[in-house]
Amino acid sequence: MLLVPGLVSARPEQLVADERGVDPDGDLFLTYPADSPAVRAATHAQADEVPAVLELADVAPVSVPHRIRGRAWVSGWLTLVPGRAAPGRMTLRLEVGEAYVDDLWGAEAVDPEDFARATPDPLVRHEPELLQHLAAVHGEQLGLLCGLVERAGVARATPLALDRFGLRVRFGHADGHTFDARFDFPEPVADITGLRRAMHRLFEAAAG
Repeated sequence: MLLVPGLVSARPEQLVADERGVDPDGDLFLTYPADSPAVRAATHAQADEVPAVLELADVAPVSVPHRIRGRAWVSGWLTLVPGRAAPGRMTLRLEVGEAYVDDLWGAEAVDPEDFARATPDPLVRHEPELLQHLAAVHGEQLGLLCGLVERAGVARATPLALDRFGLRVRFGHADGHTFDARFDFPEPVADITGLRRAMHRLFEAAAG
């Protein structure tokens, strides 16, 4: 959701971009209907740039307690980018000034230059379906992973996050208490084939 000073009457759904992208310089491009409050604010601004904050929430694609995995805030300056979007749409450019992430790995500021240099994880487009597959088909094997962290009495195990470096599982006790455990792969995986090998080794270690 894009937070712009003065848009107090805008409904939350009006501030959610239809499309989002990042260019090689690390600037964000957000596409909205041409008559959206965010576009009007950028159009009628007194100055050339409008301060704004893009707030993002990362929600786990599987049913699990405490489903929000993290939040991020990207603040900067908003300008119109005419001619980039389809008719009836308008693209806004958010030049990144500051970024902050609070997620399963911790909370910290992100330098704009580091943000610009970052590349997407190779599994990011496949993560939802992979986690859903693990939850639906490999529940028993996920439960065995609890033995690797020497914890007993677990009633359920749900895959929570997956990236090239490893798998995070949320374990739950019958009384509702939960805890997370991270299982790192021996080396980062580059694609689905590498992920299959890494998961096979992980499940073998849990069964042994």
